[in-house]
Amino acid sequence: MVDTDYYELLQVERTADGATIKSAYRKLAMECHPDRNGGCKDHEARFKAISEAYDCLKDPQKRAAYDRFGHAAFRNGGPGGFGGGNGGAQDFGSFADIFDNIFGEFMGGQQGRRGDLRRGSDLRYDLEIRLEDAFAGREVELQVDTTAVCDPCAGSGAKPGTGARACQMCGGHGKVRARNGFFVVEQTCPSCRGVGETIADPCPTCRGEGRVEKRKTLTVNIPAGVDEGTRIRLAGEGEAGVRGGPMGDLYIFLHMARHPIFQREGTTLFARAPVSFTTAALGGCIEVPGLDKEMHQITIPAGTQTGKQLRQRGAGMPVLNGRGAGDMVIEIQVETPTRLSAKQKELLEAFRETETGDECPNAKGFFKKIKTALGG
Repeated sequence: MVDTDYYELLQVERTADGATIKSAYRKLAMECHPDRNGGCKDHEARFKAISEAYDCLKDPQKRAAYDRFGHAAFRNGGPGGFGGGNGGAQDFGSFADIFDNIFGEFMGGQQGRRGDLRRGSDLRYDLEIRLEDAFAGREVELQVDTTAVCDPCAGSGAKPGTGARACQMCGGHGKVRARNGFFVVEQTCPSCRGVGETIADPCPTCRGEGRVEKRKTLTVNIPAGVDEGTRIRLAGEGEAGVRGGPMGDLYIFLHMARHPIFQREGTTLFARAPVSFTTAALGGCIEVPGLDKEMHQITIPAGTQTGKQLRQRGAGMPVLNGRGAGDMVIEIQVETPTRLSAKQKELLEAFRETETGDECPNAKGFFKKIKTALGG
């Protein structure tokens, strides 16, 4: 037994928790193991010392005794009752063995156990909906091709009345290991495919898979306010796992169909509305139907030009999973008449005779700039 303080050996505080102590041991063990240092005696002694320290501090009862009595807790039976038959000395094996001890928990551990059941695959379903559906929300019925638990064998994969047995190749681990120098390589058992069990008499319905192909009908609630690319997850509606493994999930990706009137940016709806040039000049009012099935009155100010945007508050898309709604924006397009009666032409000619150029300042300013640019 070494006399150096165990906490000092592992370079941790006395208040360190178990995870911190384990992490410190892993780091030092990798640095000091003799197999990595050409059999150096100093490294061998240090490795034994830190292994002894970790063996004590990882055990809550031994650590409590050490904190109270120090090294005396383990000498000659000690007051803590943790005496060792070999005086505290510890043997060490190859570097591959210490690799197993340190990292084994990431590879399934050292203890025999049945391999983890294989989870079923997740599924993706692309669903196109109308903008009206995204505005108000709706329920949609889907037909999904997937796999489901086999009823005759209840997902076990074994013929009814029979059962599975532990895989002989992996001993029920579901994984097999191979050592390559300093490293331990672990892979899924090729015999049982990671399940840890083999079936001598498979179920004739599912051929030992524990699942069968099936078309399911699902009803999906599309909430109001969804947008392009919104993803809806249906837990447990994916494929069934192999031999009773957990179900996967179904992910529904939403896509918006083109709307004949509105374009959407977030919660804002945009639309173009043509108005007569007299309405644009004199002002007036138009009605625009909204996705809420209401007619919205839009006031056109006198002198409105093409491209002018008029905003209707709260008439846009609802906020997903929230309160309120965006706006509806109407972009005005002034329409020039193409079919005029004789009377209309007469009136327009009379109007043109009264024009001074101040009625259309943008046009007047434009031609003025041209003259200036061309030298008057």
